[in-house]
Amino acid sequence: MKKRLLSGLLAAAMAATLLMGCGSKSAEVAGAQRETNGKVGVAMPTKDLQRWNQDGANMEEQLKAAGYDVDLQYASNDIATQVSQIENMISSGAQVLVIASIDGDSLGTVLAQAKEAGIKVIAYDRLIMNSDAVSYYATFDNYMVGTKQGEYIKEQLDLDNAAGPFNIEIFTGDPGDNNARFFYGGAIDVLKPYIESGKLVVQSGQVEFDNVATANWSTENAQSRMDAIISANYANGTKLDAVLCSNDSTALGVTNSLEANYTGEWPIITGQDCDVANVKNMIAGKQSMSIFKDTRTLAAKTVEMVDAIMKGTEAPVNDTKTYDNGTGVIPSFLCEPVFADVNNYKELLIDSGYYKEDDLK
Repeated sequence: MKKRLLSGLLAAAMAATLLMGCGSKSAEVAGAQRETNGKVGVAMPTKDLQRWNQDGANMEEQLKAAGYDVDLQYASNDIATQVSQIENMISSGAQVLVIASIDGDSLGTVLAQAKEAGIKVIAYDRLIMNSDAVSYYATFDNYMVGTKQGEYIKEQLDLDNAAGPFNIEIFTGDPGDNNARFFYGGAIDVLKPYIESGKLVVQSGQVEFDNVATANWSTENAQSRMDAIISANYANGTKLDAVLCSNDSTALGVTNSLEANYTGEWPIITGQDCDVANVKNMIAGKQSMSIFKDTRTLAAKTVEMVDAIMKGTEAPVNDTKTYDNGTGVIPSFLCEPVFADVNNYKELLIDSGYYKEDDLK
């Protein structure tokens, strides 16, 4: 009886030891699975524009594939919300911040906290101004975006050969977005000689940046302004030949206004981002072109920057002269944009896998 009892106790002890060993090993495996290359905070401005949803999704997917924990937040175009989100990223242990700012001048205080904590900051697509906490800038060549839009109008109207004059109106983006000035500048540098010579005429008289900026890049704001321009300048049958729109949300507002209020021949309309609604308009002949900025490319380059920061090496850059944020030139990587129109959108957008054909029906 005693022998049986002793054997039972020994067996139980051995089983317990084995279970403890298995539990310890399982814990080690789980711990290994939880190990990552670090934590990255990604702050996006809003979900209201399609392009930021794509940017955020591409960034999250590629960072996770590279082994990083990702804290992705959208701020509903509210500056206080974005500041609070970045503060939470800092306090929760993010080692790198990737920020597409709502207002480039609004983040100085919170980024000073990041710098004090030793957290590196990558400005994503929109340059963050007046902060020495910004280490790198990843974007597309924003001046080239505007240049391509201006050149498209120049070529479509054959401004170097046609007699003219041609009527044009101008819409750019939010005055708090530094990129808007580059888009505007690139296009105006192409078109200004024709405006000054009288071959291009802005019937509204609204040419300067402050007069053509669109708060929050809002479709509704662009539509409201275009309503007023048509009423004052084109309701009498005056032909509108072109509308320079810096992006697709403003182009959509202009198109909505034209459909409701304009009865003349349809003008050339530019855009940027190749949003689904705008590509559909392009196919239908309501928008002439849109600058395609493949956010997968920009996300990949940003992940390379994150990797370099985490490993203590130099991040890939190709521009060290252009983007001064008020504290000095920020080393930048500029991806090259291309334009899509009805002739090449299938190759650029569908064949590349950016959209499915059904998305554009």
